[in-house]
Amino acid sequence: MSEVYSRIAAVPRFDVLPIAEVKDMDGLTMLRAMLDGDLPPPPIGKTLGFILTEVDEGRAVFKGMPSFDYMNPLGTVHGGWAGTLLDSALGCAVHTTMKPGEAYTTVEFKVNLVRPIMPNTGEVTCEGVIVHRGGRIATSEATLKDAGGKLLAHGSETCIIFPMKTGKTRLAGSVERSASDSRFRGNERI
Repeated sequence: MSEVYSRIAAVPRFDVLPIAEVKDMDGLTMLRAMLDGDLPPPPIGKTLGFILTEVDEGRAVFKGMPSFDYMNPLGTVHGGWAGTLLDSALGCAVHTTMKPGEAYTTVEFKVNLVRPIMPNTGEVTCEGVIVHRGGRIATSEATLKDAGGKLLAHGSETCIIFPMKTGKTRLAGSVERSASDSRFRGNERI
């Protein structure tokens, strides 16, 4: 089993961030709490086989594992999988710069797919870094590479920054990892 799948299988709960708990935290603290297991990672990582592995100010790193489950009709991993992984690293690089009470969302991103990704490509690393952080707009760039360091894709993103709304306690329902999850059984990915 890959390191990515081992990490995902070990996560007891995937969920959206509880606004009441995180509204007074800065973005870097939030993401570090996720890495430490004090806050849950988002459900998308479980669904698409990737997970946050490192964060620093202005930088976020994800690892992912392409799979047959993500293939397009022509036999390569769908570009949307790479795009989602890039969007996660790009957005989280911006997230690390959020002050308490700030939120952000992607308004535009561009992806360049430079090599095909196959299920046997193996574990990939996606690193996002901040390019610019203003009062209302932030931009970031990211690369997606295979284990040998070959560039598979790269992208850039623009995010808008706005005050976090604190009226809701949660943006969506929670998702629990259960023994009946058809994608994980014991230590093996199905």
